[in-house]
Amino acid sequence: MPFARAKKGRRLPKLADLLEDKKTRWTKLAMPYWYGDDARCILEIVTGTAVWYHAGSEPAQIRWVLVRDPTGLRDAQAFLCTDLTIAPATFLGWFVSRWSMETTFQESRAHLGVETQRQSSDTAIARTTPALFGLFSLLTLWAADPKISPNLRPRTAAWYHKNEPTFSDVIAAIRRRFWAAPHLSMSRQRPDSVEIPIELWNRLTETLCFAA
Repeated sequence: MPFARAKKGRRLPKLADLLEDKKTRWTKLAMPYWYGDDARCILEIVTGTAVWYHAGSEPAQIRWVLVRDPTGLRDAQAFLCTDLTIAPATFLGWFVSRWSMETTFQESRAHLGVETQRQSSDTAIARTTPALFGLFSLLTLWAADPKISPNLRPRTAAWYHKNEPTFSDVIAAIRRRFWAAPHLSMSRQRPDSVEIPIELWNRLTETLCFAA
């Protein structure tokens, strides 16, 4: 009886071992952006191919890329791709691009109610979910409006410092614009006159702008 063909070869070194191996030959790679960075970033990579195998499953060919920061400011990371023909720089860019998508999902769920709709049918959810994502896009476009962007400022606290506005700041800026005193004043001739003192009005408006 002939022996079955082996599904895997010899065990390859772990990527963690390659990271520590002084003989590993690293190649410099310039990325136009990286996680948390808007500027051009210089990284070092080493890549290769392997077989990903689990008992009971067919083996899958993969390309792996081990990435490290020569400055030591960022942790080393490993990335895997099942398409062996894709250049490392290309699929590393794919992984980085996922960040904006994941942020969109997270912000839409936290502030617009995506995945938390109280509806009893799948068709109702199928209607409202695209509408909520559309609202996310609409708010983002409104935030670039010259009438709103001057009010777009990050709200910080002693324990939470932000350098750039987040989606919650976008929502607050748009609410602030819609709730401006001229729209709710007692008289068009006196736009600074409201039913309560303006200082208290501004404090209440600021609080409500960031209300969940």
